[in-house]
Amino acid sequence: MMTSKERMLIALNRGKPDRLPATIHQWQDYHLKHYMGGKTDLEAFKDVGLDAAITYTPFIFKSSDNWRESYKKYEKDGQIITDYTIETPEGVLTYKTGTNQYTTWMVEHLIKRDEDIYLLKKYRPVPGLDRDAVSKRYDEIGDDGILRMFINGIQGGCWQDACELYGTENMIMAVYDKPDWVHEFLQILLEQKLAFIYDNMKGIKVDLVETGGGAASSTVISPRIHAEFCLPYDKKIHDALHDIGHKVVYHTCGGMMAILDLIVQNGCDASETLSPPGVGGDITDPHYVKNTLGEKVALIGGLDQFNILTDGTPEDIRKEVHRLFEGFGQDGGYIMSASDHFFHAPRENLVAYARAAYECVY
Repeated sequence: MMTSKERMLIALNRGKPDRLPATIHQWQDYHLKHYMGGKTDLEAFKDVGLDAAITYTPFIFKSSDNWRESYKKYEKDGQIITDYTIETPEGVLTYKTGTNQYTTWMVEHLIKRDEDIYLLKKYRPVPGLDRDAVSKRYDEIGDDGILRMFINGIQGGCWQDACELYGTENMIMAVYDKPDWVHEFLQILLEQKLAFIYDNMKGIKVDLVETGGGAASSTVISPRIHAEFCLPYDKKIHDALHDIGHKVVYHTCGGMMAILDLIVQNGCDASETLSPPGVGGDITDPHYVKNTLGEKVALIGGLDQFNILTDGTPEDIRKEVHRLFEGFGQDGGYIMSASDHFFHAPRENLVAYARAAYECVY
């Protein structure tokens, strides 16, 4: 019998392992605390019998006289609001986040004026990476699964990162009103991401690097916008990661059907999240996606984390696991995963998920 690491790496190389690899997309602290008895992410994977996929990126954030960041926190309407202030020689930037028991989100965007992007370009330091911590985490996981990581920025892809910094609606309007400014903004983010990759990621022990983001999905932007404002920048990031020996998974938590060909063109090694309509995606025919992408990239995802994994019965879960295996899993190259985060899935449903995956053998 293969180890979880062997099983998942074979699938990432579009091969056939002994059985279907099955995992989730990142444990959430709320779920680990309330449903998993406070276990760590690796302990939780072992407890329910799933193959581990651990995401870990210990950034080392830098500051200087040219980029001084401070913050203050306060409670409002049961949420924690954090106000950030960044001082530079040519102006002050501010942004704001909100946090509840589940997650953190952007309340006020950093980029408010067109010229603010030049403060990023001139003064924002590229973070470092604690390479020793990455190596230690990789060794802790061992044969129990794979280590994933991000690159710098609020999100991996330049477009998604820009949407977090400026606002998704603002970015969509800007591609029509000031496309040259959008390209300049994306180029600034790209240069900083490439600097992080080449300065920090050569020779580190990691199995998969996540890029992309849901704002690049076809339920948010058109294929034309994706082709002009996502694809060229994504491809350069992926080329850089390949240049230093790392595999890439492109994350589109939303619609994918209209951009399948563009996903192939960006040079990623794997495509996720294969989200069905029940969680905001548009994939209803796994066979079609497999036939379109399967000879070119590995596939990760597909399992409805709410209607099936959280609210379904063990038999519902078993039937869906087998259906997805027969569709996405034909000829290998597939890691089944919950399409994205969940917070209330019962432990027994996760065990049922793992047991159903054990039945799906090649």
